[in-house]
Amino acid sequence: MTGWGRFQGYTLSSLRKDMISGTIVGVIAIPLGMAFAIASGVKPEYGIYTTIVAGILISLFGGSKFQIGGPTGAFIPILFAIGMQYGYENLLIAGMMAGVFLVIMGFLKLGVLIKFIPKPLTIGFTAGIAVIIFSGQIANFLGLRDMTRHEKFVDNMREIGLHISTINVYSILTAAICLIVVMLTIRFAPRVPGSLIGLLIATVLAALFFSGKVTTIGSAYGAIPNTLPSFHFPVITWDRIVSLIRPAFLIAMLGAIESLLSAVVADGMTGERHNSNHELIGQGVANIIAPLFGGIPATGAIARTATNIKNGATSPISGVIHGVVVFLILLLFAPYASAIPLAAMAPILMVVAWNMSERREFLHLLKTKTGDSLVLLITFLLTVFADLTLAVEVGLVLAVILFVKRMGEVHLVSKVLPDPSSVKVAAHMVTDNHDCPQIGIYNVEGPLFFGAAYKFDDTMPGSGPDESTVILLRMAKVPFMDTTGEANLAGLVKQLQANGGKLMISSIQPQPLSLLRKTGLYESIGAEHFYEHTGEAINDALRVVDKSKCAGCRHSAFRECSALSGMDEVLSQRSFKGRAKAGVMPELRGGI
Repeated sequence: MTGWGRFQGYTLSSLRKDMISGTIVGVIAIPLGMAFAIASGVKPEYGIYTTIVAGILISLFGGSKFQIGGPTGAFIPILFAIGMQYGYENLLIAGMMAGVFLVIMGFLKLGVLIKFIPKPLTIGFTAGIAVIIFSGQIANFLGLRDMTRHEKFVDNMREIGLHISTINVYSILTAAICLIVVMLTIRFAPRVPGSLIGLLIATVLAALFFSGKVTTIGSAYGAIPNTLPSFHFPVITWDRIVSLIRPAFLIAMLGAIESLLSAVVADGMTGERHNSNHELIGQGVANIIAPLFGGIPATGAIARTATNIKNGATSPISGVIHGVVVFLILLLFAPYASAIPLAAMAPILMVVAWNMSERREFLHLLKTKTGDSLVLLITFLLTVFADLTLAVEVGLVLAVILFVKRMGEVHLVSKVLPDPSSVKVAAHMVTDNHDCPQIGIYNVEGPLFFGAAYKFDDTMPGSGPDESTVILLRMAKVPFMDTTGEANLAGLVKQLQANGGKLMISSIQPQPLSLLRKTGLYESIGAEHFYEHTGEAINDALRVVDKSKCAGCRHSAFRECSALSGMDEVLSQRSFKGRAKAGVMPELRGGI
């Protein structure tokens, strides 16, 4: 269900349910929005602005009925890095550019392609992001002073080591109180917003007993204004666009993956079906407009979306209400937020990191000790010790290489010989070296593309004077051919024709045939040499062999070769077996 059709059959009862779920999710979103903003290196109010503006727009224009959008933990490393390198205004521009990319992807209907991102890659960078978020909160948890945040994980760990002597016991107590409340709430009252309860209790206790002894939002960032910022369009120049293309594209890709993953989770919980292209457009619109009000990049939030569904949401109205609730709380209670200790924010983000770490999936994939394990481990390590951009790029390249390698291993070229148990073919024709030397029949299986073309070359016969006069390729199991595969086939045709030989092809599928027509190789081979059935090709092959060579053939007389004409019936009954040349899999899998 997409567009305004998502509101069909909407009733007052539906509105009541949406108001309840939207209010609950809105309350939950406030501490998370501030925490994500602080961890991303910007002021806490920017996280609230993002929750309001982007949250409402994602619900209105997205492709899922239940999606809750806003700032998320997945963006923290990339947003912090962009802010450190380019500054806050350029971060806003990168977010707007990412929104444009997302809208374009949606209109080009590329939503389905995002689903093909390899799982080891997503788990690898998600686990890496979790490590960065968790480690980034150690300083606030311990109350370390005079800390300088760095872009690199190793530098931040070194910074913690250098300032470990500045531990604040009151900060540890504040953080511990919040963590205990959050964990107890999750354990015994999962429907209650544990992060908010923990934050409130820790803030009240810190104000009563540790006043002035712990760093608060107010002392670190100043008072939070109780209104949205005025509309501001950043100065966009060509130089800025060029320098921000790479990080903006990464934001778009990460946002697309996170939002569609969240939508899939929502589908699984409700039985509904989201529209991935509409979802990308909605995410794009939100990320274009939110920066105009100071908002940072946003995407679908899995935990908040799941909470929205569990509390009875029926339509996107719940997401709109969630944004309105956050706005009302901002208007009424913003001054009180300044008293929140940073130490109380730290365990909230640590719990978020722990929940998003995909630790079970990570260990499961790692234990397989396959190529996927390599992609997982390299992506994870690069995310933690280098940066997310490089990790995604290298992970994708590795995944593609592994895919090509695996597809290449699927490809098989095997020589076909009659089964000696068949009563339709003379037994002496199927013993070693007793197949007709002038006709070579080969079964080709799997995609004939650049990753498998070398196998085709290695296993096909030569075309010298002592080789087969006619080569017959059975291509019923070649679903795809690219131009590299076509070039290898063209090379075989050229060699055969140079020595007076012929290439025949039977049972070719539509895609390879279409490619051969486009490249002209179809005409070079000759339309008369393409056959629907192998038997027809064999009968024609018998007519063109050099009968004078049959006089000295092991078969004694050419008429014995006529036994080959029965191959079509035998093949169709799967009574043939392939015998591969030089180390190729010896058994033919299936018939025509």
